[in-house]
Amino acid sequence: MTNLILHHYPTSPFSEKVRLILGFKQLAWKSVLIPSIMPKPDVVALTGGYRKTPFLQVGADIYCDSALIGDVLEQVQPEPTLYPPHLRGVSRVFAQWADSTLFWAAMAYNLQPKGAAQMFANAPPEAARAFGEDRKAMSATMLRLRPGDATSAYRSYLRRIAHMVEEHDFLFGLEPCLADFAAYHPLWFTRTRVPVLAGILDVTPAVGEWMDRLAALGHGRADKFSASDAITVAQAAEPLPAGANLLIDSGFQDDHGIPLGSAVSIAAESFGAEATTGELIAATRMHYTLRRTDPRAGTVHVHFPRIGYVLKKAETP
Repeated sequence: MTNLILHHYPTSPFSEKVRLILGFKQLAWKSVLIPSIMPKPDVVALTGGYRKTPFLQVGADIYCDSALIGDVLEQVQPEPTLYPPHLRGVSRVFAQWADSTLFWAAMAYNLQPKGAAQMFANAPPEAARAFGEDRKAMSATMLRLRPGDATSAYRSYLRRIAHMVEEHDFLFGLEPCLADFAAYHPLWFTRTRVPVLAGILDVTPAVGEWMDRLAALGHGRADKFSASDAITVAQAAEPLPAGANLLIDSGFQDDHGIPLGSAVSIAAESFGAEATTGELIAATRMHYTLRRTDPRAGTVHVHFPRIGYVLKKAETP
């Protein structure tokens, strides 16, 4: 069995998405808890700059972004599937909407002053300030919803989800698919992290019942693991060849005029746009792979999805 190492923290919404997928597939995994804000020296040693949460490590291969992690876990454990054949397209499209439009409306609602006050009620004032400054830096290029506008949008989205799950147990049928896990995690944050604001969920009881069914899947079988041990694992391992990793699409798709072997940078389009630089060794229809070397982690391959990420030639000194 492939050793899966998830780098995450307990209150991260996208981490909960992945933890629940691990539970759905009943996978064993190693749990590395990472800081919620910068600095993150152990994270950067593995990713080269990417600092969003979570990321998945398999030996010396590092998979960034929960959308790509879902593809990896599907290859590790194909059944039960995240992508039923008749839902392969719609599940991805819906998940992309949920991970962006739904997520940001929900989080603008969740982090309004009343929610933020509950989040940090038992923390010193400097913790709240540090978190706010960290997220402000990550979202510097984004247009963020005001709480009132976010509340209106969130209510509408909850009603739409309710219309879907009133008909059957999950969004598209009797079994969950990728869309369910993507829609669940921002609502999970409302329910568990800012319960003072969770009354918004009461208007759509079918949504709460659907959330209960997903939560019952659990998180699989997790064992605690340290960040230093994870770095040691990467240093001792050889990354998988670009055409033989846990991602099945391996053909070169050149949309940028950047040949393989070039020095490049990859960064998120908006939120958390810190760049990772390295040698481009794969650019397939769905993902990029960079080879990079770190003094602590050794040579690693860092993988990103195409959608949501910007590929550029590295700037020469």
